[in-house]
Amino acid sequence: MPDVVADGLRVLFCGINPGLMTAATGHHFARPGNRFWPALHRSGFTPRQLPPSEQEELLSYGLGITNVVARATARADELTAEEYREGGRELAVKVGRLRPRWLAVLGVTAYRAAFDDRTAKVGPQVRTIGESRVWVLPNPSGLNAHWTPAALAEEFARLREAAEQG
Repeated sequence: MPDVVADGLRVLFCGINPGLMTAATGHHFARPGNRFWPALHRSGFTPRQLPPSEQEELLSYGLGITNVVARATARADELTAEEYREGGRELAVKVGRLRPRWLAVLGVTAYRAAFDDRTAKVGPQVRTIGESRVWVLPNPSGLNAHWTPAALAEEFARLREAAEQG
């Protein structure tokens, strides 16, 4: 699954891993029940709700997408602890090279596993990767019933506000 990235992005969003629909279409967060694209728009990151097929347009807003783990699965719980750890190491190298202002990891469980931080919570983290700040967002999957669409958009908006401040 190709990343949507460029040097010096405002925010690099990082999914857990591609789902099967994403792998089949070549578009990030492609499953219709995924709430990434609606949350991105409702939070003010984009002026309209982009369909997954227009993911490259994110670059014009200073935004990008990558994943912790490259392997596509039906569910994130199919990934191994070692895949998360290796993905975290590779992600740190990528972030160091691309230098986004913020890395936003979509899923607190994935962040904890990838960076061996069992106490992480949703929101800004103390950890930085090079000059990049880190924010953990809720997993936007429709399977994550703990976060309503409105609450998800509010958390995305908190990150947007922080990213606008520098």
